[in-house]
Amino acid sequence: MKKITTTLTISFAIIGIVSIFIFAKIHYKDEDIKYNKLRDSTYSVYALPMPDSITFAGEHVPIENFDVREALDKELHKITYWHSETFLYLKRAHRYFPIIEKILKENGIHDDFKYLAVTESGLTDVVSPSGAKGFWQFLKTTGKSYGLEINKEVDERYNLEKATVAACKYLKDAHRKYHDWAMVAASYNTGQGNLNKQIAKQKISNYYDLLLNSETSRYVYRIIAFKLILSNPQDYGFRFREKDLYPIIPTYEVELDSSVTNFADYAKHFNTNYKMLKYFNPWLRDNFLTNKYKKTYTIKLPVKGARSKEYFTQSSDTIINKIY
Repeated sequence: MKKITTTLTISFAIIGIVSIFIFAKIHYKDEDIKYNKLRDSTYSVYALPMPDSITFAGEHVPIENFDVREALDKELHKITYWHSETFLYLKRAHRYFPIIEKILKENGIHDDFKYLAVTESGLTDVVSPSGAKGFWQFLKTTGKSYGLEINKEVDERYNLEKATVAACKYLKDAHRKYHDWAMVAASYNTGQGNLNKQIAKQKISNYYDLLLNSETSRYVYRIIAFKLILSNPQDYGFRFREKDLYPIIPTYEVELDSSVTNFADYAKHFNTNYKMLKYFNPWLRDNFLTNKYKKTYTIKLPVKGARSKEYFTQSSDTIINKIY
């Protein structure tokens, strides 16, 4: 009898708890019911379209293979539905892609590699846990080997133009070795030594057939996903006006072939301030420059009024359907 009573008590307790959750779930105020109906009638999240054929740097991407298609599909969804970050990539691309595109073209590198810079840094001067820096995320030794000056006062990994030229040199060297642009991109992420080990181990020299570490396995697909989204943002739900994007800020250049005791004073001499000087010349890493060997550096400075509204507010409210 005691056992039956205990069982009934437990059963009623369970029923009571379930009832609480059920009624809590279905009990809404009238205003909430109206809101839910409005939400359900207007809000949707869609699966994203996949083109019938895709190329990267002029080479075929085998999306006819289920594993390739699903790997790209994963990156498309991750990037698209991280709205805040992807919008910032779109805004920055408007400012920095013209600079990168010009240098890639001059150096014979396919335009698609501008999306590698997005994948590496989001077009910002970030620092990785391993110490890679700048838009192109060069490690110190690699940067120096490709001609960048890197010391306590000057770090040209933060000089977009010079770092892009250095990246072009690396990409050319890697292509002479791998003869395949997807493999070149993979080597940029994992290093040629690591990639060569996997080629030897797996007896495969095709990126899409190699089993690589999780980061490198995603890397080229992320580049391709950025290409698809940033080149046709409207296909992935992004709507914006020209004035919503970050414009190129007009600057002029001066040559510096001497030492500088204090860059705050130097900036004032050109009717600007320390903040603006460092914004346009992030490769200057201190507030002074020894310049022991009397090298000539090119300093960018904002033109008069460059911080004013006229330079970052466009008159057109037209929705942009394509960035680059």
